[in-house]
Amino acid sequence: MTTINELQDQVIEEFEGFDDWMDKYQMLIDLGNDLEPLDEKYKTEQNLIDGCQSRVWLQADYRDGLVWLQAESDALIVKGIIALLIRVLNGHTPHDILEADLYFIPRIGLSDHLSPTRANGLLAMVKQIRAYALAYSMHNA
Repeated sequence: MTTINELQDQVIEEFEGFDDWMDKYQMLIDLGNDLEPLDEKYKTEQNLIDGCQSRVWLQADYRDGLVWLQAESDALIVKGIIALLIRVLNGHTPHDILEADLYFIPRIGLSDHLSPTRANGLLAMVKQIRAYALAYSMHNA
């Protein structure tokens, strides 16, 4: 199985192929468009992430010791960001998710190129994923 860090390195490599931030934004939008649509039953108040300016729903399930993430957003760039997080963190153990240092975020320049509200949203998404991972790790302890 590919580790979280290997997946982060793949993302960094893909983004390094672009010098222009407009191209990187386009890649984020494409990633968002490729994200599987979230089942309507998961678009609940409970799954909305606090701290995001746009609406982001995050559903996490726990199967066979691994955390499985699905998400949807009504904003294209944000949808791309959550798609990246899912790509890096999906299908890993709660422990691995909690221990992960998400260095790909600063390395691809996301931290520098997002508006403050989107940057806060990104932190809120990471925090929510970690909260699910923590809950599932307790559940299993």
